[in-house]
Amino acid sequence: MANQEYKDIRKPWFRFVKKIMRLFIKETEFVYLSKKIDEPTIILSNHVGTAAPLAWELYGKLPFRFWGASEMNSGLVSLYKYQTRVFYHEKKHWNLHLARLFCIIASPLTNMFYKGINLISTYHDIHFTKTISESIRTLEDGKSVIIFPEISDKGYLDVLEGFHQGFTVLGSILTKKGKDFPITVAYYRKNEKRYIVDKPIMVSELFDGKLSREEIAKKLCDRCNELGQMDLDKTADTESEHKLAVNH
Repeated sequence: MANQEYKDIRKPWFRFVKKIMRLFIKETEFVYLSKKIDEPTIILSNHVGTAAPLAWELYGKLPFRFWGASEMNSGLVSLYKYQTRVFYHEKKHWNLHLARLFCIIASPLTNMFYKGINLISTYHDIHFTKTISESIRTLEDGKSVIIFPEISDKGYLDVLEGFHQGFTVLGSILTKKGKDFPITVAYYRKNEKRYIVDKPIMVSELFDGKLSREEIAKKLCDRCNELGQMDLDKTADTESEHKLAVNH
């Protein structure tokens, strides 16, 4: 069922926080290579640190929930440890001592923010079944699920080195259950403040048994990189409608 005209249903205090943040964070332009997203969709995107999630949260204009590491959603102490060592030190290559000092202030603010966005927690063990169940419920409730599956062991790169395969488990289970939703790839160009959103493909078409999970992950990661390097003016000239859908 198509989404109705978008209305931010976040809690009042969080809508106020977002309003303040928009004063300091420039608006993102969303460029859709097909029609704008108007139904619950699985969206796969590069991460760019906090930049891509913030672009969706502040300017995305569709109901959704993010996948996010359970450590980010398990209280202040867990969040502080994850942010200092994993996010800022390992992925963003900050000095560890600087990261620890910074997160004394940043982690409480981040903790408040994550309470507002209602993350779907992801896990590295059997609890991942909770992630899948909650994702399916979210889609059935009419909300999209946004996943940042890039392999970021070397940090957040402009050209992605690969996708983790967790989302393929979701696609496979949806197919087995006979539940079909669109899945699409998106790439955030941070320097341009532009989000390129690809044409969707149905889960049933992608997970029809012709490709392995590894091959699906590679195919969609390659497409994500293509979006990052795409000449949008040239693309617009080759579209049958001769224009792209743009959301400001």
